[in-house]
Parts: sequence; structure tokens; C-alpha cells
Amino acid sequence: QVQLVESGGGLVQPGGSLRLSCAASVSIFTGNTMGWYRQDPGKQRALVARITSGGATNYADSVKGRFTISRDDAKNTVYLQMNSLKPDDTAVYYCNKFPPLRIGAPLVDYWGQGTQVTVSS
Repeated sequence: QVQLVESGGGLVQPGGSLRLSCAASVSIFTGNTMGWYRQDPGKQRALVARITSGGATNYADSVKGRFTISRDDAKNTVYLQMNSLKPDDTAVYYCNKFPPLRIGAPLVDYWGQGTQVTVSS
């Protein structure tokens, strides 16, 4: 069974913080690099941050210094701590393997439902 369940989004004022969580099935999480992606309306989904199974991290320039990705291997969960949020961070946030999981025939990317983050005053 494959499953990705994101949570923690919401409405926050500019400069505020949110912590996103993603519970993944063992088959997706174990031993894999995990990432957080985001998608604005009308735009392609983009990688925001990723973390290897060993804990090495990498961030998009737009979030570097403000976002922190982490993982809890005991819980098969990946987190995204978002600080100093800006209106430009408004998007639906998704987690997945990096690169994303592909399933089916023909193969298509598998995504969870995502969690909406809205940064607005």
C-alpha cells in the first residue's frame, strides 16, 4: 500500500510560522530521499526541500534560511518547519520521494492530497 498524508497547513500572516507534517507508507519512506514540493495555481509543482535517508538536506534558493526539513524514521514522517513566511509562499504543499513515486501502467506520478498554505494579512 502506498500512502502520503500531508497536514499542518493553514492561514498565517506574513512573518508567521507553520509546521507541515507528512506521514508516508513504509514503502515510500524507508531508505529514500524525501522531499516537500509546492504548487501555485497555474504553475508546475516545484521542489522546495529534500532530505536524504542520512539526513543531508537541500533547499530551493527561495526558502533557504527560512524553511527546515527533517524526518523521523521511527514514524515514517517528514516535516517542514516554515518560518518568516511570505505571501509568495502561498501554495499547496505536497510531500513525496525525490524523485516522485510513479505507479500504474502507464506510469504516473503518485501524490497525496496536499495541504494548503496561505500567507496573507
